Amino acid sequence: MQLRKVTAATAAVLALTVGATACGGGSSDSGSGGGKKIKIGIKFDQPGLGLKEPSGSYSGFDVDVATYVAKELGYKPDQIEWVETKSADRENALARGDVKYIAATYSITDERKQKVDFAGPYLLAHQDLLVKKDSTIAKGTDLNGKKLCSVTGSTSAQNVHQTIAPKSNLKEYSSYSECIAALQSGAVDAVTTDDSILAGFAAQDKYKGQFKLAGLKLSNENYGIGVKKGDKATLDKINKALEKMVGDGSWQKAVAKNFGPADYKNEPAPKIGQIVK
Repeated sequence: MQLRKVTAATAAVLALTVGATACGGGSSDSGSGGGKKIKIGIKFDQPGLGLKEPSGSYSGFDVDVATYVAKELGYKPDQIEWVETKSADRENALARGDVKYIAATYSITDERKQKVDFAGPYLLAHQDLLVKKDSTIAKGTDLNGKKLCSVTGSTSAQNVHQTIAPKSNLKEYSSYSECIAALQSGAVDAVTTDDSILAGFAAQDKYKGQFKLAGLKLSNENYGIGVKKGDKATLDKINKALEKMVGDGSWQKAVAKNFGPADYKNEPAPKIGQIVK
């Protein structure tokens, strides 16, 4: 009779455990860790910002910022599940709940704010040119008669080609990696996109010391952390985490680690909610 009682009690405990698991015990959550995972969107192909290494680890400034924020939300690094969020799918990923937040060179714009909410900004970047170390290109008009590279469909490339250097020869490749390789070989004279992205590529070991940023500041790109529209609780927590990251020096250390080898002259850490037009 006693054995029967113990068995029944054990069965009840097991039933409760299974029920709790079915309610999402192992899923991503919005609170303070507690053994659960958090899904964070990043880029997988941008050195210095968001890169999936051959070893399976992740590196870059966006990764460091996102990891710091996750820590402040109560998650350890091994509780983070990194999700690749390509530019065209970032809004949908948040709306579907695929990720809790996104740190992926996500420029804050009025159009995007109709669909998602942004914490930050946490970095002010600018459209710029990357050229060889001994290049004489110092301003946009110097590109006239030169070969300019960017990715297919890039608005930044069209901006330079159409308004600044209409006599430049625009070469469009499918990835920035191809553009950087073309710059190294001499097939093109300059590459254009955000200075942070260019600095990340230039800081790679295989390119160290070969390139420089022109420092033209052709646009202002306010990088923010995207969260699902209306999720004010998460938004407020992330903003507090970003303020703390700047205040304790972790932000500047992350900038130096990820962009320093390219002599990236970063802007000071922006204030929360301060958008530079």
